[in-house]
Formats: sequence, C-alpha cells, structure tokens
Amino acid sequence: MNVGGSFLTHWYYHLPDYALAVLMYTLLGRAILGLIFQPESENYIWRAFCRLTDPVVAVVAIVTPKAAAPVVIWLFGVVWLFWLRAGLLYLFVLTHAGPRAS
Repeated sequence: MNVGGSFLTHWYYHLPDYALAVLMYTLLGRAILGLIFQPESENYIWRAFCRLTDPVVAVVAIVTPKAAAPVVIWLFGVVWLFWLRAGLLYLFVLTHAGPRAS
C-alpha cells in the first residue's frame, strides 16, 4: 500500500481528521499542563495551548453545566473531539468515500 498516494487520494478525509486530532491532543495537553500551571500563568507554552484550544473550550462550555470545573470542560472537549473523529470516519466509510484497509 502506498501511504503517500493514499493520503493524496483521500485528502478530504485526512485534513479534517488531522485538524480534529491536533485539537484533541492539544486539549489533552492543556488538561495535563493545567495540573502544573496556574490559569493566569505567563508561561509561553501554557499560553499557546490556551490560545489553540479556547475556541473548542468555548463551544464545549455551552453544553456543559456551569458548575463544572475548567479541567472537566477540557476533558469533555477531548471526548467530544474523539467522537467527532469517530463519526467522521464512520461517515466516510459508510459513503465509501474514505480510505479502506486492504
């Protein structure tokens, strides 16, 4: 199987999946870094993780109870992004438009 050819052939699946994966793992990293850094920390790595994941956190916060701690919202975001990735794969497999194992 030609891996590069598969990526180029199914770019319309791989690009959104990659973007969701980046957000998911960055949000998981934010949850782990949240154990080390204070929310108002000036550390540039912490600020980068926060800037990258703030849009996802804002969307997840809409459907999460207001009493939930920030780390709970971050972890719910990881779960939501995981299921979005699984749903994307299911949609592409169902429509025979995505990559197939050979």
